[in-house]
Amino acid sequence: MHILELDKPDGRKLALYSRTPIDHVAGAPSPFAEPANANPHLRWHPLRGEWITYAAFRQNRTFQPPPQYNPLAVTTDPAAPTELPQGNYEIAVFDNRFPSLALDSHDPPQLTVQTAPANGKCEVVVFTQDPGSALNMLDLGRIELLFQVWADRTTRLAQTGQIKYVLPFENRGVEVGVTLHHPHGQIYAYPFMPPVPARMLSQEQAFFEKNGRPLLPDLVRKEIDAGVRMIYHGPHACAFVPACARYPYEVWVTPIGQVQDFASLDDAQRADLARALKTVLLKYEGMWQRPFPYLMAWYQAPTDGKTHPETQLHTQFSPPYRTRDRLKFLAGTELGAGMFAMDALPEEKAADLQAVNVTLED
Repeated sequence: MHILELDKPDGRKLALYSRTPIDHVAGAPSPFAEPANANPHLRWHPLRGEWITYAAFRQNRTFQPPPQYNPLAVTTDPAAPTELPQGNYEIAVFDNRFPSLALDSHDPPQLTVQTAPANGKCEVVVFTQDPGSALNMLDLGRIELLFQVWADRTTRLAQTGQIKYVLPFENRGVEVGVTLHHPHGQIYAYPFMPPVPARMLSQEQAFFEKNGRPLLPDLVRKEIDAGVRMIYHGPHACAFVPACARYPYEVWVTPIGQVQDFASLDDAQRADLARALKTVLLKYEGMWQRPFPYLMAWYQAPTDGKTHPETQLHTQFSPPYRTRDRLKFLAGTELGAGMFAMDALPEEKAADLQAVNVTLED
C-alpha cells in the first residue's frame, strides 16, 4: 500500500492511498481558504447515561449539490477547487470540514448538565474518483485496499492518545440521510466507547469469561452448521442474515476465525472478507435492480492498547427496506423503548438474498 500525505490550504489533512506508487499530484486543494475552527462539545444525558455531541455549525454543510458542484469530485478548475486533487491514487481520506468531533475542541459551555470537549475526530473516506461508481462496483483489490486504509486510519487515530473507539461506516441513499452522492464513507473516532459497541463488548467479555472462546465466531460456526441464513461462505469469511435480525435484509459480514480489528487481518482473510462484502452488496443491488440504501457499520476492538480476544471484527448492514414498496423506519417501540419490532422473519429475507445470483471477478 502506498500513501501520500498532504496539507490542505485550510489546515486540514489529506491522505491518498493506492496499490501502486502515487505521482502527478500537485497538492491538496480545498473549497475553503480559511480554517473552520470547529468547536463541537459533549453534553451528558443523565437519564440515558450517555454523551451527546453538539455541532450546530453542521447546519451549513453541503447538502445534495448538483453534479457540477460535487465537492468530492477531482478538481478540474484551480479557480473552483474541490476536496480532491488530480492524480493516480485510488482512495482519499481527509478531515471532515464539518466535524461532530474534533481533537482540539475546547471550552465547552457550562450548563445544568455535565459538559466536555468533543475531543474526537471525523474523517471522510472517498472510495473512488468516479462519481458514478459505488462500493458494489469496485474490484475486489480496491475493497481489500479499503480494509487496509481503515486499518491504517484506526492505528493513526489510536496513536493520538485521545481516541477510545474507531467506527468506519457508510451511509448510502437519501433514505438514510446521505448529503453527498459521490461514493464515500466516514470514520468517527470517539473519545469514549459509544453505547452500541460498549454494550456489544460487555456481552462479548461476559461470554468469553464464561466459555473461554469469543462470542461471534461461536455464533458463526452455528450459522454455518445450520446453513439456513448463509449468504456467503468462504474459506476465511462469511456473510449471513442473523437469526436475531432487527431489520429486513440485515446482513452481518465477518471473518470466520477470531480477528479483533482491521489491522489483525492477514492477506487471505482480507481477500475473502472482500469477496464476502462484495457478494452482499451485489445481492442487494441485484434484488432491487436499483441503488439499495443501507447503513454499513464496522465494529472492531477498542483502541485502548490492549488485546481483545473476545472481540470480533464485523460489519452489520441496516437497510431500511421492509417490502418492495414500503420503507422500514424506526418508530414508537424502537425509538421510545429501544425494542425492535420485526414484520418479517430473517429466514424469509435470507432466502430472498440467496436467490439472487451474482458473479465475482476472478
